[in-house]
Amino acid sequence: MNFVASDKLQKMSSSIFQEVAERKQEAIKKGKDVIDLSVGSPDFAPPTFVIDTLVEYAKDPRTYGYTLKGIPEFNEAVTYFYKNRYSVDLDPVKEVLQLMGSQDGLAHLATAIINPGDYVLVPDPGYPIYEASVNIAGGVIYPMPLLAENRFLPKLEDIPLEVLQKAKMMIISYPGNPVTALANKSFFEEVVRFAKLHHILVVHDFAYSELIFDDNPQISFMAVKGAKEVGIEFNSLSKTFNMAGCRIGYVVGNQHAIDILASFKSHIDYGIFYPIQKAAVKALTSDYSFLKEQVIQYETRRDALIAGLEKSGWQVAKSPATMFVWAKIPSGWNSRDFAFELIDHAGVAVIPGDAFGVQGEGYVRIAMVQPPERLSEAAERIYEFLLAYSTK
Repeated sequence: MNFVASDKLQKMSSSIFQEVAERKQEAIKKGKDVIDLSVGSPDFAPPTFVIDTLVEYAKDPRTYGYTLKGIPEFNEAVTYFYKNRYSVDLDPVKEVLQLMGSQDGLAHLATAIINPGDYVLVPDPGYPIYEASVNIAGGVIYPMPLLAENRFLPKLEDIPLEVLQKAKMMIISYPGNPVTALANKSFFEEVVRFAKLHHILVVHDFAYSELIFDDNPQISFMAVKGAKEVGIEFNSLSKTFNMAGCRIGYVVGNQHAIDILASFKSHIDYGIFYPIQKAAVKALTSDYSFLKEQVIQYETRRDALIAGLEKSGWQVAKSPATMFVWAKIPSGWNSRDFAFELIDHAGVAVIPGDAFGVQGEGYVRIAMVQPPERLSEAAERIYEFLLAYSTK
């Protein structure tokens, strides 16, 4: 029998991450050593005390039942973390909701909040789940261009009034993915005023909250006056504590929006494995010295990669945050051809920028998920690749 995907699924483009993975495997089959800088999956291990806690509780046979939702200690740990890291006070019962990773919450939020035909303001370029979640819900996407000349911040004043009258939600992310820009407090204050004026729910993706470099300030959207009235903020232990495979995160902020998402989740999942929750509690209430050391390691990687690329004549902006470099590609290429040729001929895998939206064309995203020496080697291969093409 022949089966056909739903109209909603057919609206979505194929996963570029899968395409890059397949291209990488083809290169490996041909004997090429590929340095994979495509997927943002941390190669660092979680802190030892997190692993020890997970193992301790996993040995207890009583921990294998349904948890149904976040245990009270987890919600308390999130409030502790937000108070200590961002000076934000949260109600652990009303303003915190556990998620199976922040992507889980982002994927389901649009279905829980918007109706078919509602507009959602989405950053372009932006992480693919933003757009995909709106398509699944039957909403209408209005892209907000993130341009270098605007410091990769959306120009809210450029959004037409007829769009704003239909808009129900706006998604932003700072530090961003794939764009690694930071937002300052004044921008967040502008967002709060804008959201109040147009009755829009603000959704801030804060997954890279602890990967901020060069002593730049960490600014939670929730720390801005009035933010809880209009918005929620997603965060995760995937990047902060290298617990990506554990699939545990959370959303904080506006009680009404959180109640709606919690109601939706009550119909589709049964909670996260208890030992993982206990390990997350341990991470969130630690002394955070691990986080300081990790930032230094990522800064070292970034500097090694940037220095290597500069030697090849490829001038790339220095990322202020995240585990990525958002690199404007040399002239004469489009993003996809550049990325695929780089795998085939240099053995370096990156993600083409157009995978994140129309405004991503002309860029590639490079993940700093290899040791400094491996990143330097990748830069050397790229140099040889660019040199070979310049002589053709």
